[in-house]
Amino acid sequence: MLKIIPLGGLGEIGLNMMVFEYGESLLVVDAGLMFPEDYMLGIDYVIPDMGYLKKNRSKLVGIVLTHAHEDHIGAIPYLLREINVPVYGTSFTLGMVRHKLEEHDLLANAKLIKIAPRSRLRLGAFELDFIRVAHSVVDGVGIAFRTPEGLIVHTGDFKISHSSINSMDTDVSRFAQLGEEGVLALLSDSTNVEKDGYTISDKQVGETLANIAVESQGRIIIALFASSISRIQQIINIASKTGRKVVVNGKSIEFSTQLAKELGFLHVPVNTEIDIGELDAYSEEETLIITTGSQGEPMSALARMAGGNHKYIKIQPGDTVILSSKFIPGNEKAITNIINNLYRLGANVIYEKISAIHVSGHAFREELKMMIQLTRPKYFIPIHGEYRHLFHHSRIAKDLGIPDDRVLLAENGQIIQFDETGGKIGQNITTGRVLIDGKGVGDVGRSVLKERRLLSEEGLVMVSMVFDEDTGIVIYGPEIVSRGFVFETETGHLVDDAICVVLEIVEEVGPDEPNRIHRIRTMVQSALKKYFYFTIGRRPVILAFIQEI
Repeated sequence: MLKIIPLGGLGEIGLNMMVFEYGESLLVVDAGLMFPEDYMLGIDYVIPDMGYLKKNRSKLVGIVLTHAHEDHIGAIPYLLREINVPVYGTSFTLGMVRHKLEEHDLLANAKLIKIAPRSRLRLGAFELDFIRVAHSVVDGVGIAFRTPEGLIVHTGDFKISHSSINSMDTDVSRFAQLGEEGVLALLSDSTNVEKDGYTISDKQVGETLANIAVESQGRIIIALFASSISRIQQIINIASKTGRKVVVNGKSIEFSTQLAKELGFLHVPVNTEIDIGELDAYSEEETLIITTGSQGEPMSALARMAGGNHKYIKIQPGDTVILSSKFIPGNEKAITNIINNLYRLGANVIYEKISAIHVSGHAFREELKMMIQLTRPKYFIPIHGEYRHLFHHSRIAKDLGIPDDRVLLAENGQIIQFDETGGKIGQNITTGRVLIDGKGVGDVGRSVLKERRLLSEEGLVMVSMVFDEDTGIVIYGPEIVSRGFVFETETGHLVDDAICVVLEIVEEVGPDEPNRIHRIRTMVQSALKKYFYFTIGRRPVILAFIQEI
């Protein structure tokens, strides 16, 4: 029996990780993360629960990566820390992974093996063919799995483009050849299924950016994703034609562009790029800056410019700032704050909502239909998206003639299985999310998040008291200090009355009471919760530090 098990990415955006299992062979496709949701206070990243992989580590033959975005490679360090197996990917993807592993001190023992489009790889019970796909990052691939049960095609993240900047169009002919061969099941990217028609062309975006550059009289600053190498190439080409010098600024984008240059994915004309320290040697109309921060990241170069605290670049009237990326859900407020600050400083700001300066890397509805028609699968499995995306993609497959019982709409943890009787959704396995907070992996759960939410919403009140162990008399306190509860200057009567509540409890619990300190602590916490809610309608977290000496 062939099992396909999504551990992440089906029912959510991000966190992509999928298991292919046959007999004693288990293969992982992608190991991604997602960024925390609003309620995950203090959390840095979220990764899939890898319990199933740890339980079956003896079967694991490798990890295969489709492309270099964080939602597909971000969890690699956390997986390799637990199970050190070979990682397969294209040259740019592995370059980004290598950098990530270096930051986690895991590179020395990692086994990174390069693959290429149209190459073939044997891993356990699986034979893999790699297919070039166009996406918003270079060097992406889809994968055809030849298994004992039949041919499975996994598109990866893709769009069907015939106007790419670096000749990395989706290999439509190869997908069609696989369709001729006979595809048992197609697993297809669902991210943009709600958008009609076709994605706009990269050339159209390039023309828009070129027009803006010609019309701009002052300095141009363009913020985008560090992995958008094709867009960066367009921008460099525009700068070269308009006689502008290019500065690349931002840690992540400096690394990705250097890697792309080394691998031949990015070409910079001679005397076009300058160091940031050379900016003052040129007038504003002679410079163009490529930077990070299009998602409002608080420590990004663009955020520092908007805040007026960038070491080298000060926003000034006449600057044109372009955010060449979409607003990722959840980042809107941070992005609009930066846009507002840029306007305040006198810049002209251009972003997706007012100009076509971004093109998606995910296929629209007509392209999704084309992928199904090219591969003509017996079964269809929508992947990569929230449930509504998977549902709408399933409906497209049915409209194109795939029978209802052969459209397998699965979510994380549901085992999709194929055997001689056909394909179906079988039992569930345990899946979930693991929260990364600093160096802690999985040590923050629901109870901690609940406490953080209460602290953020209601504040904290601390009560300190010390008793004489022999006499039971209070020799210090009670002292009450609050944080995030009310202004200290306005706590006057509130704190005085709270102290009276504490002293009444001390009088009630005599010196001879067994477990006196524990009982006083418990009663103080309970009584103060009731008192503060009655007097001010709030429920702060109460911490009672009570001891005997």
